[in-house]
Amino acid sequence: MKSSGERIATSAAEVAADVVSAAPPGLDSQRGTRNKVARSILDHGPSTAAALAERLDLTPAAVRRHLDALLAEGLVEAREQRPRGERRGRGRPAKVFALTDCGRDTFYQEYDRLAVEALDWIARLAGGGSAGADAVAVFARARLADAAARYARRVDDAGPGGRVQALAEALSADGYAATARTAPAPTGRSAAGPARPGGPRVTGEQLCQHHCPVAHVAERFPQLCEAETELFSHLLGTHVQRLATIAHGDGVCTTYVPPAVRSGAPPPARPPAPRGDGAPGPHRDHQQDHDATDH
Repeated sequence: MKSSGERIATSAAEVAADVVSAAPPGLDSQRGTRNKVARSILDHGPSTAAALAERLDLTPAAVRRHLDALLAEGLVEAREQRPRGERRGRGRPAKVFALTDCGRDTFYQEYDRLAVEALDWIARLAGGGSAGADAVAVFARARLADAAARYARRVDDAGPGGRVQALAEALSADGYAATARTAPAPTGRSAAGPARPGGPRVTGEQLCQHHCPVAHVAERFPQLCEAETELFSHLLGTHVQRLATIAHGDGVCTTYVPPAVRSGAPPPARPPAPRGDGAPGPHRDHQQDHDATDH
């Protein structure tokens, strides 16, 4: 039978899940369509005007008008991005629009304050200290439960060599602007542990998230990053190594996935259901080093 503290932690985690998942209250009504354009960039990462128009069911002319206003306010910046595989000199590079730090702060300021207060409340109701930290960890796993089921279906359907890419695509659909690429193991390590001096360099994959909707909150509550890393480990059926996070001041959240996934690992393990007693669920071992890495 659960103690009163355990029941409070579980109930608080369920209530706060909606708080952290929600957009800032009233912001859409305050800024109207222009805010929807900015919000779409926030959720999906740097976007072209054409992609925004299709995503929001607007005309390209309307999107460009709103983008001009956001540019003038310093909330958005334009970048040139040549499509992959296109040879230099053929046509004009595609122009994408990304939120500036000021633009992100427009969304994050009140939202982050509310989320931090909610998680502080969870920790206090659970008794503070290690019990409070465990309660926040329960919440961190609970908020990923729906996404975990969706991601697992996509990863399961991918071939042995495509699971990391499938996970990147699923994350991108949720606004994380994720990519996957082959990469050598971090210096001094291999898939199984520390590399032998003079031994061959093991090549695996890097999963990079160029946007994190909860980065500011994760600075205060690292359990959010830890739960996500644990989820990746279970989805891919192997330990993973977190090399860098936006929450720790890095430009990209980077996770190294050893070559077992690429060479035919067993089917991905399902993430454990969140436990209501504040204790972490069973999971494979994974590293969470924050070493410098090439993104």
